[in-house]
Amino acid sequence: MNPLKRLQEFGQSVWYDNIERKMLRSGELAGMIENDGLRGITSNPTIFEKAIAASKDYDEALARFSRGAHKPDVREAFFSLAIEDIQAAADLLSPVYKSSQGQDGMVSLEVSPDLAYDTEATVAEALSLWKRVGRANLMIKVPATREGVVAFEKLTAEGLNVNVTLLFSVERYKAVTEAYIAGLDARLRRGLPVSGIASVASFFVSRVDSTVDKLLDERIAKATGPEREQLQNLQGKIAIANAKVAYEWYQHLFNSPRFDNLKQAGAAAQRLLWASTGVKNPNYSDVMYIETLIGPHTVNTIPPATYAAYKQHGRPQTTLLTGWDEAHAQLAALKTAGLDLAAITQQLEDEGVKSFAKSFDNLLAAIATKLSAFHNTNVRAAG
Repeated sequence: MNPLKRLQEFGQSVWYDNIERKMLRSGELAGMIENDGLRGITSNPTIFEKAIAASKDYDEALARFSRGAHKPDVREAFFSLAIEDIQAAADLLSPVYKSSQGQDGMVSLEVSPDLAYDTEATVAEALSLWKRVGRANLMIKVPATREGVVAFEKLTAEGLNVNVTLLFSVERYKAVTEAYIAGLDARLRRGLPVSGIASVASFFVSRVDSTVDKLLDERIAKATGPEREQLQNLQGKIAIANAKVAYEWYQHLFNSPRFDNLKQAGAAAQRLLWASTGVKNPNYSDVMYIETLIGPHTVNTIPPATYAAYKQHGRPQTTLLTGWDEAHAQLAALKTAGLDLAAITQQLEDEGVKSFAKSFDNLLAAIATKLSAFHNTNVRAAG
């Protein structure tokens, strides 16, 4: 049986970390839903940059936007394109949404990354996008900056499905779960329903190892004997250990009396979603961040190359419910080695925000160039 489809047997939903117009129109996405058991789609500014700027698939739509006496707003042109794709994907995934009672079948659309440190602007754009898309199986993506976590709480209180992204640290993840509960509690106090609201916390994985391994390499080069071996044993382990400790918190919180009142009112637990699961180190298994993070009530959003690799040679089995003590020991050993994981994860968050903002700027610039060319062509034709 297809390894991707079998992950459902272990309580894990497979989402696809990619969206582009041709996969929607060619039947590729419909085939993935049917044959692979695909249960969701995630997008981000980098994904849309590759889809729109590097192809001609959107040129016909951009040509339409460029007609008229005035040049169209570039940001508005992007969101119009993105919303068309999100709506089409949401419609294809609607049967999954219905059969899963609203937990899967989700399609994620991210707020503008240049709003990452502006709570009120994030809330306003999220509400606007939610209304414009008009699909119950939409998830609005909000970054897990401190300002973003506050926005997430407010959006949960408004009843939106939210994907909290760019999570690297367990401490920030705990803050996200507290915000989720607070948002649901606020709805309950107002007499509003808490059932039918879905949320995921996108916990990034491979980027942690990429950064930590580089720092470990510097220490290994200077170490000898047992110390050198201990440092080597931490390579390729910290991202998984970090994720397992986060999952331990998930299991503790959402199975505790603290969540009982909300659960009885129909609220669903916020699931952990493993993101950044493409393997960047060629010395590691190309499916390492799937096979080590399989467990109940989780999601793995998988980029195209890793998706194809796991479909070919994945070996599904539960791996998240064990190794928690070892994970804590590995994180303690990292601290003993002089590496500050809190500082590393904060750096990764900062870099992630900047990276998405850069992709967004590049995307808008590419759209502006195309719109200008189409507009000038229209003006010449009219003249």
